[in-house]
Amino acid sequence: MAFSPQDFSNRPGFYRPQADINVTPLVDVMLVLLIIFMVTAPLLAAGMKVDLPQAKAARPLNPKEPIVVAVGKDGKLALGAEQIDPADLVQLVKLKMGDDPARVVHLRGDKDAAYGQMVAVLDELATNGITHIAIVTESGKREAGKPESGKSESGKPAGAPSPAPVAPEPGK
Repeated sequence: MAFSPQDFSNRPGFYRPQADINVTPLVDVMLVLLIIFMVTAPLLAAGMKVDLPQAKAARPLNPKEPIVVAVGKDGKLALGAEQIDPADLVQLVKLKMGDDPARVVHLRGDKDAAYGQMVAVLDELATNGITHIAIVTESGKREAGKPESGKSESGKPAGAPSPAPVAPEPGK
């Protein structure tokens, strides 16, 4: 016995099939995911916040994961996201280097940090056998009062930090 669509439409208690997709639950789920990502994205940024100086000759280095040492404008040191004591700097960097002595150390210094503090960290690392050190700067030129936008010549976003290599020691 076959039923036609007209047989169901006239009977009480029977509903006609809905031909539209209800997107309200989909929108609700997407908004919840958007809020979760908006809240967690700033927490994923690791390390100490430093305001990098500009350099025109900056270029990217080795694609291996670098060891990042940051010098804040108040002189505090951080190794990655963890704040450290200056006396433990070399020991912790060598521990992170492990068996790879050619691993690059990126030195990120706030532009308002004292020049002497940056040189002291460079000297401390170099005198203890850590020779692959790069100073991280922002590439590109900013106009006063204008935020950077777009991409630089290398295809990276303008203002993206890139390490500038440090000149090798004489005689090496």
